[in-house]
Amino acid sequence: MWDVTVIEDPEAAAVSLDPVRARLLAELAAGPASAAMLAGKVGLPRQKVNYHLKALEQHGLVELAEERRKGNVTERLMRATAASYVISPLALAAVQPDPDRFRDQLSARWLLALGARLVRDVGSLITGAAKARQRLATYALDAEVTFASAADRAAFVRELTAGVSALIRKYDAPDAEGGRAHRIVVAVHPTITRPVGTADESTATAEPGTEATADRIADRPAHPLTGSPAGDPAPESPSHP
Repeated sequence: MWDVTVIEDPEAAAVSLDPVRARLLAELAAGPASAAMLAGKVGLPRQKVNYHLKALEQHGLVELAEERRKGNVTERLMRATAASYVISPLALAAVQPDPDRFRDQLSARWLLALGARLVRDVGSLITGAAKARQRLATYALDAEVTFASAADRAAFVRELTAGVSALIRKYDAPDAEGGRAHRIVVAVHPTITRPVGTADESTATAEPGTEATADRIADRPAHPLTGSPAGDPAPESPSHP
């Protein structure tokens, strides 16, 4: 079982979003179970559970763990193929976010578009590497920092931008024979201080407009990220709702 896997197929995404099937996936992520075992947990007839399991199996979200013979009946124990699932923007290909449509380093919506592209691209790379039975070379850094003031946050972002940009200039070799391009995304955003999914989640960050990416970030004195008055945030790009 994978820790996390990506769903790229629109039909598989629709199947996974069904509340009953999502509950079955959660149960099967905890361990193998048969339709009869699951029926009592989800409060549905065994035949109905079997119907949902077949749909999940058809789209590769669950798989056969083992079969047990009980008299004239063969009991199939199923398990989830992953502990958790991420739906790729490819499942909504026609309307998936495109960060190349506009570029605004101080836009939270552009950061969201970058995140969506990251899910899409890494998901596709994982799928391809699994089919080729190869390891995928990736790296990620996740950290949390508490800034004493908006001015400190602005200084941090400027130094981060300068450092990352210097490294890019040092190691970038677009004309190197056999070289392979890699994408770098660095993001800064307020930490969610309440559990994800709670009613107060949207108000968990009291200082709006402080999101930024550190990929060639622009210096905008009017934006709170730079330490200027918080009441005058930079406007979102008019081309992005």
